[in-house]
Amino acid sequence: MRFPGFPRVPRRVAMLSVHTSPLHQPGTGDAGGMNVYIVELASRLASQGIEVEIFTRATSGRLPSVVELAPGVLVRHVEAGPYEGLAKEELPAQLCAFTHGVMTAWADHRPDHYDLVHSHYWLSGHVGWLAAERWGVPLVHTMHTMAKVKNAALAEGDRPEPAARVIGETQVVRAADRLIANTVGEARQLVDHYEADPDRTEVVHPGVNLRRFHPADGRAAARARLGLPVDALIPLFAGRIQPLKAPDVLLRAVALLLRRRPELRPRLLVPVVGGPSGSGLARPKGLQKLAAQLGISDVVRFQPPVGQEELADWYRAASVLVMPSYSESFGLVAVEAQACGTPVLAAAVGGLPVAVRDGHSGLLIEGHDPGDYAQALAHFATPPSHGTPQDAGQNEELVTRMGQQAARHARRFGWDVAATHTAEVYGAVLRERRPLRSAHG
Repeated sequence: MRFPGFPRVPRRVAMLSVHTSPLHQPGTGDAGGMNVYIVELASRLASQGIEVEIFTRATSGRLPSVVELAPGVLVRHVEAGPYEGLAKEELPAQLCAFTHGVMTAWADHRPDHYDLVHSHYWLSGHVGWLAAERWGVPLVHTMHTMAKVKNAALAEGDRPEPAARVIGETQVVRAADRLIANTVGEARQLVDHYEADPDRTEVVHPGVNLRRFHPADGRAAARARLGLPVDALIPLFAGRIQPLKAPDVLLRAVALLLRRRPELRPRLLVPVVGGPSGSGLARPKGLQKLAAQLGISDVVRFQPPVGQEELADWYRAASVLVMPSYSESFGLVAVEAQACGTPVLAAAVGGLPVAVRDGHSGLLIEGHDPGDYAQALAHFATPPSHGTPQDAGQNEELVTRMGQQAARHARRFGWDVAATHTAEVYGAVLRERRPLRSAHG
C-alpha cells in the first residue's frame, strides 16, 4: 500500500552535533572521527539527493549563522552558552538553550521542513528526542561512543564517564526510532549494555574518502615532502592525545624496542600528530615529559594537528600506524592509513578488528602491554641479523607487502556505500511512520 506524501527517502534531514562542529579541525579539542563521519556522510547524502542541515554549537561570535559546507549541506551555528571555555562535560546545562536555537530555526520554515532527525552522540540525542517529537518525524541516532563501554576499559589514571551520561544514553536508546551502529560488535554492546531493541538497531560501517586517502606517489615521495628520512622506521601515532587513545603505550614500546635493538636509534622516528583532548587537557605536555623520562625525546617528533591533505601524506610516509586505543567505536584513522597503503598495528578493541584485517593489512594486539607492541614493532624493522647496524631501519619487504594488502582492504569502506546504507535506514523508518501519520493526519 502506498501513502502519498511520504518519500522513499527523506527530502531533508536535520543532523545534530551539539558538542563538536563539522567545521573543526580533526585532532583538536573534541574534534575527531565523528567530525569526519558527519562531514563525509552529509556530503554523500546530499550527492544522492538528500539535503542535510547540521546544527552545532557556536564557538565564536565571528562565525556566520549559516555556512554552506558542500552543495546541499548547511551548517547552522546555534548560540548556547559562552563561545569558549566550556568543556564537553559542562554542555548538558546548555541543552535547553541549544534546543531553543534549533526550534527557532525550524519556526522560520514550513512545519514539514525536516522529514527526519539524525543525532550524533548522546548530547545531540537529547535535543533530537525533543525535536523529533515536536516535528512528528522519526529520530535516528548514532552513539559513536558509549559510557559503559569506555568505563569498562579505562586507561590508567583516566576518569570514568559520569552516571548522568549513562542515564542520558539509556534514555536516547529508548527514544530513538532507529539506532545506527558502526559494527556488529557495537550493535551487540547496545543490546547488552543498554537493552536496545535488536530490530531497531542497524549496522552501517563508516567509510573512507578514497579520493583523498590513497597511496598516491608512494612512501619515499611523501617522506620527501615532509622532510623525513627515506630509509627510517617510522611508527606513526595520529589522533587526539588523551589516555583513551593510549599514545603513551607507543612511547613505552619504542623505549623497549630501543633497549633491545639500540642500533635502530639513528634510523627511528616516531611522529605524534595531534593535540591534547578530553582528560589529556589536564596534562597537555604529559606525553613530552614521558618521552624525556623514557630517554627517547631524540626520536619522537610532536606535530600539531594538520589538515586532511597533509594528514594523508603522514599516513603515506609512515612504516606503520600505531593505534593502542582502549576503546574505538570503529577506528576511522586505521582505515584512512590503510587506504594510503600503510599497515596498522592496533589494539583488538571495539571496531578495530573490523577496520584491520589481522595478519594481512596489519597486526592486532590483545591488551595494552608495551612489551607486546615492542615485539610487534620489531617485525616492521630490519631483522637484527640483516647487514650491519648502519643498515638498521624499516623492513621494506613487510611494509610493502602489508601496505599493498592494506590499500586493497580499505577499498571495502567507501562513503558512497555508507551513505546509501544510511539512506536505506532512513527510508525504512519513514515507511514505518506512514500508516501512523495517515491515521492521525
